[in-house]
Amino acid sequence: MPTRKADASWDGDLKGGKGTIKLGSGAWSGGYSFGTRFENAPGSNPEELLGAAHAACFSMALAAGLGKAGFQPQNVSTTADVSIDKVGEGFKITKIVLHSTARVPNIDEGKFREIANATKSGCPVSQALSATPIELDAKLVK
Repeated sequence: MPTRKADASWDGDLKGGKGTIKLGSGAWSGGYSFGTRFENAPGSNPEELLGAAHAACFSMALAAGLGKAGFQPQNVSTTADVSIDKVGEGFKITKIVLHSTARVPNIDEGKFREIANATKSGCPVSQALSATPIELDAKLVK
């Protein structure tokens, strides 16, 4: 299996500095700053990128789990809300909420929830982030 890479650099002090992030594939690069991370300034931040990775991983893993159980999903769409808060003298990612909808023919609500809940703890990014509380809001769309 390949090892994935990303690069980040930071110039300056915490509040006045700025940084750049670049995905190893070259598919995306962008800037970040104190304002984009801890305030509402336009631009990206590590938590947003973490959320994108988690949402993508969960969507793929749920599709795989549904397929393995004999159901063929038509669509799985996930949004990850990543909360960062001041804790003590620093900052901490305190919670991730996955909001997922799936269009899956011929599955009942109970079986869907069983597979979705197993996926929440089983997808590789969820496993990597297991020290952070992860909540799931999964909805089956008919």
